[in-house]
Amino acid sequence: MAPTTGTAAGDTATKATTNGSEPAPDLISGGHLVAKALKAEGVDTIFTLCGGHIIDIYDGCVDEGIEVIDVRHEQVAAHAADGYARITGRPGCAVVTAGPGTTDAVTGVANALRAESPMLLIGGQGALTQHKMGSLQDLPHVDMMAPITKFSATVPHTARVADLVSMAFRECYHGAPGPSFLEIPRDVLDAKVPVDKARIPTEGRYRASTRNAGDPADIEKLADLLVHAKKPAILLGSQVWTTRATGPATELVHGLNIPAYMNGAGRGTLPPGDPHHFQLSRRYAFDNADVIVIVGTPFDFRMGYGKRLSPDATVVQIDLDYRTVGKNRDVDLGIVGDAGQVLAAVAEAATGRVDNGAVARKVWLEELQDVEAKAKQKRLPLQHSDASPIHPYRLVHEINEFLTEDSLYIGDGGDIVTFSGQVVQPKSPGHWMDPGPLGTLGVGIPFVLAAKHARPEKEVVALFGDGAFSLTGWDFETLVRFNLPFVGIVGNNSSMNQIRYGQAAKYGLGRERVGNTLGDVPYDEFARMLGGHGEAVRDPADIGPALLRARESGKPSLINVWIDPDVYAPGTMNQTMYK
Repeated sequence: MAPTTGTAAGDTATKATTNGSEPAPDLISGGHLVAKALKAEGVDTIFTLCGGHIIDIYDGCVDEGIEVIDVRHEQVAAHAADGYARITGRPGCAVVTAGPGTTDAVTGVANALRAESPMLLIGGQGALTQHKMGSLQDLPHVDMMAPITKFSATVPHTARVADLVSMAFRECYHGAPGPSFLEIPRDVLDAKVPVDKARIPTEGRYRASTRNAGDPADIEKLADLLVHAKKPAILLGSQVWTTRATGPATELVHGLNIPAYMNGAGRGTLPPGDPHHFQLSRRYAFDNADVIVIVGTPFDFRMGYGKRLSPDATVVQIDLDYRTVGKNRDVDLGIVGDAGQVLAAVAEAATGRVDNGAVARKVWLEELQDVEAKAKQKRLPLQHSDASPIHPYRLVHEINEFLTEDSLYIGDGGDIVTFSGQVVQPKSPGHWMDPGPLGTLGVGIPFVLAAKHARPEKEVVALFGDGAFSLTGWDFETLVRFNLPFVGIVGNNSSMNQIRYGQAAKYGLGRERVGNTLGDVPYDEFARMLGGHGEAVRDPADIGPALLRARESGKPSLINVWIDPDVYAPGTMNQTMYK
């Protein structure tokens, strides 16, 4: 592609002068080339912590109308870029300085890799003229980032800056989405080159659509399997939201009368109350189904590495990444493609049949509804418990009752968020956020930052474990500074309780408190100190009113709920690492 020239590329360029009669060509700096490439990708915000290596990017962003949100820790910037991608469907971008700035962001990048979240981390570096001389904050960033990114490179020349940015974004979408990393040396970033010498890819023309519908023959096979299945089940994973496949997924399960289970960002694909929305009967369904379709979820620890599926079932796996299909467990049919395109094609292939099996499957759905009802009834007394300290089930029940169709829910923690996964049900697609399979604590405040900034019209509700909040909690001040109100709840048991349970199970009660016990921190006071709204709750009857007051405050808020430290979530007790 030819470089873009003329006024469009030269709006922010410097017009130099010469001693001759002809003016020198327009010049543009590396930082401004970064900003132009970000704008071409649709990025309207960068998350950053300042450093001398990267300030020319800020200057370019000001000229291009890209907002600069500065945080207190680079891990927060990287997590926020991840969260921005999940919320908007566009890649996120974090910009950090060299050395410790880049290493601080490693956890956020790693989390985005496992969560299949497209983001670009730009890191500073010492000048090329000081290469290997021991410049300030010099580290081998590219080598460090290579194992946890889809693309990791150094920009070798100012004229290549925008080109490499576009290349990094292209790689973000190779197979399943993920993060890329670019290192830009200080002199490359600050230098200016003639605009007509810089390759500036044109918006919409430097990468192709990745919406692949899979092999048509396999689509027909899957349609036949589902039409003739007596007891099918489908799991809608995170890629259903990543590919914005809510419509096709809903059409398929409704049209063929298939029970649907949802995990990760796929939660909310079907709203609570939908007759095809199931949650508490998944193990029963996977033990008894004759056809199981797994969409956008790997056979990792969450799926028991595939062992939680009946060995007698016909198993189909649909995924964006060829490497994921059939990994850890054999499948009867694997389809590599975009979840939305594949599910839409299967629904179309199944139409026009004299009998698509939907009516006969009514008995199967009723069987699962009975299992669901019994499981819910068994847990209901705990959800209404008046015990003090507060039972975690009561807390997450109150949160679920509080949520509206516009409430975007974020879970950041161990044991308390495991409780919430059984009870809290987002009312709309894309309204559930959790770390993903890396299990990273500390994503909560960064995700709030990204979600509320990108979707200011949404109510953001976040549940934190007290240990998780402590990791990135100082950026609560960033939310106050940028006036981004949200309803935050800390389930406070003064412990890293998920680990505590494992220690007690493995070593006995005499050693259950080694390295996992926290102080009794009044997080409500912390919130008020930083300019937000804060309340403490010890009586379960006060949870609902406190949540309403937080909503009405119009401020970033923390409701510090003191919960029973001696109660563990079933998911915590069933973790295989403790067996």
